[in-house]
Amino acid sequence: MTDTQRITRESIERKVVKDIRDRASKIELLLLDVDGVLTDGRVTYTANGDEIKRFHVRDGSGLKIWCGLGLRAAVISGRSSPAVVRRMAELGVAPVFQGSSDKAASFYELLASTGVTADKICCVGDDLPDLPIMLRCGLSVAVADASEEVRAVAAYTTAEKGGRGAVRETIEWLLKLRGQWTAAVDQFRV
Repeated sequence: MTDTQRITRESIERKVVKDIRDRASKIELLLLDVDGVLTDGRVTYTANGDEIKRFHVRDGSGLKIWCGLGLRAAVISGRSSPAVVRRMAELGVAPVFQGSSDKAASFYELLASTGVTADKICCVGDDLPDLPIMLRCGLSVAVADASEEVRAVAAYTTAEKGGRGAVRETIEWLLKLRGQWTAAVDQFRV
């Protein structure tokens, strides 16, 4: 690689980082899928037919930090589960759209109900039904085990898999880009 190529590549990388940092600074709402993002994507049923979902505690902690900074979080999921209602209520995440067969329509409903514009939303997804939202929001994130198509449109792909701390990682990434992570951590050092 020549010096000219290296300089050009470095200047392009700086522009990309600046663009992502600028977009991250505008984010007001973190929009999450559930299965494959907040959970590992497996569906388990009890003998009684009840669905069991496993949520990672650090994702919950991250969401508490995020919301504690006056930022918002919401969910759009293709499936419906009482466990999602309960966990999101515990974390203060609302609105929660479940059973969404058309995530783009739910996204527009979210925009109307919250008054947040699309450029102020960061969406975390893992599979093809999430693409319509990821392509419309201000910033999109793919979990580590997301489909190839989802990773291709994401500004960031987590190192962690869905249901294994990917949401917490996303929150840390966003807050670090915004210069807010250190202050968020400092509140726990008292």
